[in-house]
Amino acid sequence: MKYIKQRRGVWLCLLLVFLLSACGSKTEQEYPFTYSGLTEGTSFHIKVSKLPESVISEQLKHQIMDLLDEINGQMSTYLEDSELSSFNQNTSTDWVPVSAPLFTVLKEAQRISQLTNGAFDVTVGPLVNLWGFGPDPTKFAAPDDALIQERLNKIGYNYLSIKEEESLAVKKAMPDLYVDLSAIAKGYTVDQVGLLLEKNGITDYMVEIGGEIRVRGKNASSEPWHIAIEQPTSNERVIEKVVGITDIAMATSGDYRNFFEANGVRFSHAIDPRTGRPITHKLASITILSKTTMEADALATAIMVLGPDEGYKFAERHNIAAFFIIKKDSGFDEKSTRAFASFTKLKR
Repeated sequence: MKYIKQRRGVWLCLLLVFLLSACGSKTEQEYPFTYSGLTEGTSFHIKVSKLPESVISEQLKHQIMDLLDEINGQMSTYLEDSELSSFNQNTSTDWVPVSAPLFTVLKEAQRISQLTNGAFDVTVGPLVNLWGFGPDPTKFAAPDDALIQERLNKIGYNYLSIKEEESLAVKKAMPDLYVDLSAIAKGYTVDQVGLLLEKNGITDYMVEIGGEIRVRGKNASSEPWHIAIEQPTSNERVIEKVVGITDIAMATSGDYRNFFEANGVRFSHAIDPRTGRPITHKLASITILSKTTMEADALATAIMVLGPDEGYKFAERHNIAAFFIIKKDSGFDEKSTRAFASFTKLKR
């Protein structure tokens, strides 16, 4: 049995850092403000091209870290005392008041779930754990059909309700419903860090958390931000395409560095909430460009589940800027929607 599990965001951001230095951009030391660290179980990188004289770098770093800690305390499933963990542990089926940030993410999650007919579902965690791709995997083997059906009966975005009349609240239709926001919360966090920078008068920046990216303005060379889309291979880092972008968000999802093999069968970490099983189609990687990183993050996950055919039709129907890398018997095919075409300014 072969098992490979690596965070896609860590690899993407490493490639991103390499690219920003290799495509004619200034080196990291020549940016007036850079900040890197860890949050939400992954890494973050921030670059600012122009720093207003009124902004003190160390104070800005403290503001950013305070914000990251605050959001983590609201949406983490790793912290037992986070707001989301408390909701998951609560077996009540009554309305539960929630903070505005948590409500915002849950509302967007439900919108994407409805839009994709359940291809995106923040309640899919029990199935992810069953297949061994949870935070603490103990075995990597295909479960039997009965176990899959048992977990399928315990998930469903339709069992989660939200309301914003009078007060912000959510409730479960099943006491043990479990919500995991890992496929959308990083995107939300990227947006919030970007808004924090803008409140400080910063107009030219790049924020990346776990591979989810938001860019505004220009890089230090007064050019669009040059962002790489990685070739979906498990054993090396190769650039598939470079896009020059500004004033937009970007998210990539792939199944090529998080899977296990058993008895000659490859099982992806991408679980289809509609079937309870890993995806089996040929879509290796999907990149989404959108106005918000939160939306791009969720849509990338959803279209990764939908696959190259259903996902492409969905993206075209909803005017989504999407770039598909599809596995062939030898190598890969590229396919992009009409909305994505205007962003392919650079190519490798």
